[in-house]
Amino acid sequence: MSGLLGVRLLLLWGCACLWLSSSASGALRETHFYLLTFPSVSLSQVEVYSVTVDCTVTSRFAHTVMTSKAFNKANSSQEIFFEVELPKTAFITNFSMEIEGQVYVGEVKEKEKAKKQYEKAVSSGQTAGLVKASGRKMEKFSVSVNIAAESNVTFVLTYEELLQRKLGRYELLTRVKPKTLVQDFQIVTNIYEPQGISYVDAHATFLSNELLPLVEKTAHISFSPTMEQQRKCPGCDGTLIDGDFIVSYDVKREKNLGDIQIVNGYFVHFFAPELPKLPKNVVFVIDTSSSMRGRKMEQTRDAMLAILQQVHEDDHFAIVRFDTVIETWKDSLTKATKENITEAMDYIRRLYSRGWTNINDAVLTAVNMLVKDRQMERLPERSADMIILLTDGMPSVGVSNIGKIQENVLTAIGGNMSLYCLGFGNDVDYSFLDVMSRQNKGLARRIFEASDAVAQLQGFYDEVASPLLLEVDMHYPDNAVDSLTTSHFSQLFNGTEIVVAGHLMDNDLDNFLVEVVGQGVRKKGKTKEMYIFGDFTERLWAYLTIQQLLEKSKSGTPDEKANTTAKALDMSLQYSFVTPLTSMVVTKPETEDSTSSPLIADKLTEGYNYIPAQSYPQHYQPRPTYFVDGDPHFMIELPDRGDALCFNINDKPGTIFNLVRDSNSGILVNGEIIGDKKTPPDGKINTYFWRFGIVHQTLGVRLEVSTEDISLFQDALMIDFYSFSYSVDLLVTKDRSLTVTLRDSVKFVILLHKVWKKHPYHRDYLGFYTLDSHLLSPGVHGLLGQFYHGINYEVADLHPGKVPEKPDATMYVKGQELNVTRGWQRDFRGDVKNGENVPCWFIHNNGTGLIDGHVTDYIVSGLFKSV
Repeated sequence: MSGLLGVRLLLLWGCACLWLSSSASGALRETHFYLLTFPSVSLSQVEVYSVTVDCTVTSRFAHTVMTSKAFNKANSSQEIFFEVELPKTAFITNFSMEIEGQVYVGEVKEKEKAKKQYEKAVSSGQTAGLVKASGRKMEKFSVSVNIAAESNVTFVLTYEELLQRKLGRYELLTRVKPKTLVQDFQIVTNIYEPQGISYVDAHATFLSNELLPLVEKTAHISFSPTMEQQRKCPGCDGTLIDGDFIVSYDVKREKNLGDIQIVNGYFVHFFAPELPKLPKNVVFVIDTSSSMRGRKMEQTRDAMLAILQQVHEDDHFAIVRFDTVIETWKDSLTKATKENITEAMDYIRRLYSRGWTNINDAVLTAVNMLVKDRQMERLPERSADMIILLTDGMPSVGVSNIGKIQENVLTAIGGNMSLYCLGFGNDVDYSFLDVMSRQNKGLARRIFEASDAVAQLQGFYDEVASPLLLEVDMHYPDNAVDSLTTSHFSQLFNGTEIVVAGHLMDNDLDNFLVEVVGQGVRKKGKTKEMYIFGDFTERLWAYLTIQQLLEKSKSGTPDEKANTTAKALDMSLQYSFVTPLTSMVVTKPETEDSTSSPLIADKLTEGYNYIPAQSYPQHYQPRPTYFVDGDPHFMIELPDRGDALCFNINDKPGTIFNLVRDSNSGILVNGEIIGDKKTPPDGKINTYFWRFGIVHQTLGVRLEVSTEDISLFQDALMIDFYSFSYSVDLLVTKDRSLTVTLRDSVKFVILLHKVWKKHPYHRDYLGFYTLDSHLLSPGVHGLLGQFYHGINYEVADLHPGKVPEKPDATMYVKGQELNVTRGWQRDFRGDVKNGENVPCWFIHNNGTGLIDGHVTDYIVSGLFKSV
């Protein structure tokens, strides 16, 4: 594109309506505005003259329209980027660009069809930009377009979301970072709540005494400072607008069965009663395995100390710590007296990390404690039983098959208690925890490794700390409604709200009786009905139905999953929602330098993987390949995506790294690096792997492979290859390739790269390739092993890098946003001498952000050691 030769301006701003569990002050809905530029950009060439957000909230259903207008004042075309961060719970419903009076409108299509359109554009050489991203709190919509000289462009994005009530209020947070003065800058929020608003407030972190009067604090909230009011100082171009703008509100509630609102044949029922809190019986199940070592263990202790101080005196609690061994603080649950809380806090302070991860036995121990105390009548009859599991890893000892663990837990709980799972960090199978929680009346939450991890843990506990009702059923007349959203809820917590929507079959509502049944509570009668205008109730019903269908598609039989997925897809297309099953396709206008090409916006959801309804082809699908070769170049080839990831590891010669560790199968692979003979003229010492240690603990076998020889040991005794051939197969070929096959398990290939003996700097080195990695357990880890069971990532915002043929891009992986570079690494399996160039996305800084933790976490003390 010609814009790449000129100025590149990035308009990065957005609206993210997000509930933050980590905030003790309540749930937040976030809106983010940014205006970022590359260092070489002159803002004088492009004028951003209007940035507005118009959000209308009608009965908790938020409809947000974001508009940005820019003018290219230069005498050449410019490429302008429009990026929006929005909440994972929101659905994009519309996008348009207006360029020189021509409007280009996005279209919602089935994801597979959109992907084929994108791939067709790429294969024909067009500059199609696949736009999809997912981060820690938000996901990103992005589009770029070339704007001719002295031309205007207007971007308009619309999305919708049902606001949830948490901790007694709704909050809308707008993070504004325009980075420049904007002639027309405006945030407007209009709140329409038929019940009336009980309170509303608005404030911002950047509001000075001069700006504070500009905020209107009613059901109509507005903030529109002039350019002079935006200035950081008189006469300067810096802006004061840099921080969070927050609106919070709640509605008036009558002490009845809630409120029903009716529009065009659809209804929505809001139920948030004022009731006394139920006592709860909670077992905290805490992972203290070796992977929790360091900061995570410290943050867990700090969070638990704070949480224990919040446990109500009417509650009962217990603590189970687990690693290889399961340990209980006390044999049964204990009432939360001051003395017991103090004793429990002392116990928490003494926790330390050790051993492996036995999730199965830990959760079953907690279940058995609650069951036993119920049988012994030690707990209040009318109270809520719950387990809160905190873990940072995969099961690695005991029962390690996640399907079997889910089955064991489901059988043990038997629908009698709730299980909440907190996945700490990135080295965790979130979908495993998510499904197991939902199977047992709970939910899962990812706790990100960050400075606010303690606040995240406390925030989650605050949300579930005060149950009001258990096993809540909302009943409506069978002959009056159909197409109901979920009407059974395992629990209702203080400060939250139950929402049910449906279609009215009969407009005669004289007999429209609502019955609410909960454990120990039964209420029956008519609600207050309100008729309001618009189509918001039908769209709210569709939004809620699709969200719930997507959740149901994660579990059940294959037929049930296929049916719910198909139904969710049909509704997504019907109501033009960008969901995990659909994509927003935007056709970019033609320019002198390029033809029209599609951009595709996808929606990603934590732990959700879309599987097309059609059956898979029967022919062989190539498996991913994982290897390390060269200086050491790590490569993850993903043939199903037609892509690859790569990173280098740099450390001092003699360092030994763990590459593969699977405690379930007893397989361990470590490698030691070696440096050049002496420092080359460029001052950069290259390092390579020169020997590997492979351990099969179950067979008692150790294999050492170096650039010089191969040694096989059993129980510390060296043996010849033939005496142990029934369990380890070693095949050496003339092209300097060694294939190691471990009985009933994985196969490794080690390549020997010979260097001219008289080379002044370089030495012989080895390459290590993994085949049949799918035969290892889900708990496998290590620098290579952690990728054996897949990696979810997205790449967006392709732009020129330092080298013209190696463009840079933004990668969204494991809740992080990384700058990556397109490059090549060589795969030597087919040609040991020359290798084959494989294109890959290169992750900088020793793979930081892609690998779990830090590279130093993988250093071990010996070739056959695990620590």
